[in-house]
Amino acid sequence: MNFHATGGFDVKTTPFPQDEVTGGKAIGRFAIDKQFHGDLEAASKGEMLSAGNPSKGIAGYVAIEQVAGALKGRSGSFALQHTGTMDQGDFKLSVTVVPGSGAGDLAGIAGTMIITIDAGKHSYEFDYTIPQAS
Repeated sequence: MNFHATGGFDVKTTPFPQDEVTGGKAIGRFAIDKQFHGDLEAASKGEMLSAGNPSKGIAGYVAIEQVAGALKGRSGSFALQHTGTMDQGDFKLSVTVVPGSGAGDLAGIAGTMIITIDAGKHSYEFDYTIPQAS
C-alpha cells in the first residue's frame, strides 16, 4: 500500500576529527543526530560526507542515517540514503529508504523523502510503501 507522512525534525551535525583517509583535505565528515516529529516519531543517527564550498553556493554531500521509532503507529527502524548537490542556487536532493533496511513493523518498507528547509526550520514529506501485516 502507498502511504504519505509529514512532519518536522530537529537536526544536529557534529564534525568528526580529520583522519588519515582524507588527510584533512576537501572532504568534511560529520555525525548526524536527528529527532523526527509528526507522523514519524523517531530518532536517527548517521554520518555525512561533504565537499565543495558551501559559502560560495557550490557543494555536495552523501549521508546514511539509521532511523528508529514509530511511523504512523508502526514501530521499527530503517535506513535513509542521501545524495545532494547545490550549484549557484540550483539544489538537488534525493533521500531514499535503503532497500532491505526495514526491521520490526517496518520490515519491507520502501520510499522517498523530500526535505524542506524554510527560515531555518526543517520538515519532511515521506512517500512510502510497506507490506500489509500478515
